Amino acid sequence: MNRTVLSVGAVTVALAAVTGVAALTAPGEAASSAESLGTAARKPVERSTLVCPSPSTSDVAETTYEAFTPKGGPGKKGGAALYPAERADPEDPADGKDGKGDKDDKGSEEGAGGEETAEKEKGNGKPFLSLSSPGTPVAAETDDPEAPALTGTADGPFAPGWTVQQTTTVAAGAGRGLQGTSCSVPDTSFWFPGASTAEGRQDYVHLTNPDSTPAVVDLELYGKEGEEKAEQAGQGSGEGITVPPHATVPVLLSTLTPEPVTNVTLHVVARSGRVGAQVQSSDRKLGGDWLAPAADPGPGQVLPGIPEDATAVRLSVLAPGGADADLKVQLAGKSGRISPAGHESLHVKAGMVTTVDLKGLIKGEAGSLVLSPAEDGEDAPDVVAAARVLRGKGSKQETAFVPATVPVQKRATAAGNTARGTTLALAAPEGGAKVRVTASPGSGGGSAKSTTVTLKAHTTKAFTPPRPADGKGGYAVTVERLSGGPVYASRTLEREQSGVSGFTVQTLPDDRSTVAVPESAQDLSVLNDD
Repeated sequence: MNRTVLSVGAVTVALAAVTGVAALTAPGEAASSAESLGTAARKPVERSTLVCPSPSTSDVAETTYEAFTPKGGPGKKGGAALYPAERADPEDPADGKDGKGDKDDKGSEEGAGGEETAEKEKGNGKPFLSLSSPGTPVAAETDDPEAPALTGTADGPFAPGWTVQQTTTVAAGAGRGLQGTSCSVPDTSFWFPGASTAEGRQDYVHLTNPDSTPAVVDLELYGKEGEEKAEQAGQGSGEGITVPPHATVPVLLSTLTPEPVTNVTLHVVARSGRVGAQVQSSDRKLGGDWLAPAADPGPGQVLPGIPEDATAVRLSVLAPGGADADLKVQLAGKSGRISPAGHESLHVKAGMVTTVDLKGLIKGEAGSLVLSPAEDGEDAPDVVAAARVLRGKGSKQETAFVPATVPVQKRATAAGNTARGTTLALAAPEGGAKVRVTASPGSGGGSAKSTTVTLKAHTTKAFTPPRPADGKGGYAVTVERLSGGPVYASRTLEREQSGVSGFTVQTLPDDRSTVAVPESAQDLSVLNDD
């Protein structure tokens, strides 16, 4: 199944600017669109949507949510709230799977663009978590093994940079340890390198539809070349999964492959509508965590914030196009970039997963993996990448994932930080940069606190971020790039439980709190003809 996917756009935007319309384009169209639009101003988004997956079915799990929006959004009226989603059964024809559907069906404008009103969303019931004011985080907790997925929107001053962190502590059993994820923005295409259908591991992809019309989703699996079972785990499995409105569908990946496959890459494609998608990985011996979507395919990728005490790092790379990719593999550490001994380069065959265990990569110093084309040129094949990271030894090992991410163009935020066990990693793989890091007030009080950080070129700086003055409860950390080259960021949370140091890593992509808006009404009339 070969398909070119055009992303509708990650954030639903309603602009009250003079033009009243926002233009969203695919990356390959950016240059031509810029020419046709002329000068474009950047305006704050006025509506955004988030999706949080169902946290855990364990009877010994406790989940904390923390929501936050930075100050400075437009207007004075608005709100941000998350509501429970229904759970649908993918095996029930009336629920999750009603046939293959029409592969050319693009869905209604409402389903693809999320135009349903806040009043319809409120019809889902009482909000589980809502913000009272920008600049102050709000927290909620649950220990319900049937806790639902959540969907919701933010508008007005609550929309730009709205962030929700979901952190679960699982006391025992498969997946025990700390599982964390940032609630995601719905879209039409997601890549998950680092997934698995191996024995002893259960990977579920959670598909959640925030809109008022059904979404139809295909799941494509890619395996390693040369293995028969990996070939059987090829493209074409999991077609035509219907995700009902305001509902979630969990799919166990091992049901899509006739035999266990240790390393697979999952591609989630919404052929109509849009969904939020995240993979929950549970291992009987190595704990578990959420695997967030990796950055879209590109010739180079950056995986920021490999912890300083990582005992094993497994890198998974896929070249989804029709050409092989040759990559340089480097680690941007405290003092600069180095090439791991024996793994200076990586050959990735087209359409096949390439996995390498980077033994001895981390030697007491946090770093960021930097993948770049082995040869300069504009025709380098695109790749997607993620790393599985282990800490501890023997029966006390714990798992987390670090997917490739996009740089912080202007601002990014991580909620759910705690006074102990929080580490922020900032990488400047190209040129140096200057960054402002701000801690919000705590969910229980306090005041914001900021510091400025200077990053040297080709390095990663890992440190404890500032904490709110006299703060109580969890707090948010906002990263703002002030000057210099690209900055990539991640945040690590850790918590010891029964002698096991549980940890989870969330990357911090740019929060896309602004959108380019053409300044000329005449230019917009051209777009509206499309």
